[in-house]
Amino acid sequence: MRGIYIDPESKVVEEHFAVVYAPRRSRNRFPENCVELMPGEYEALDASRPGEKKYAARVMGPSRSSEGLRLYYLVQWLNEPD
Repeated sequence: MRGIYIDPESKVVEEHFAVVYAPRRSRNRFPENCVELMPGEYEALDASRPGEKKYAARVMGPSRSSEGLRLYYLVQWLNEPD
């Protein structure tokens, strides 16, 4: 993934299943307040609400931006192929 470098020993930035509030699905990073972490893929799919612009996804994070925000980066929307 471009822009994120993973240190496998630190466990600071990890991949998670989540429901992401995304008014435009063209974005690939989201502030922490738009991401609700889920315990697994099925829970994320079940909690998604496309009509409310809340979509199931795999995300990587949290990572600090230069402005001090905690961001999550999109790995994959769960209802779409890779």
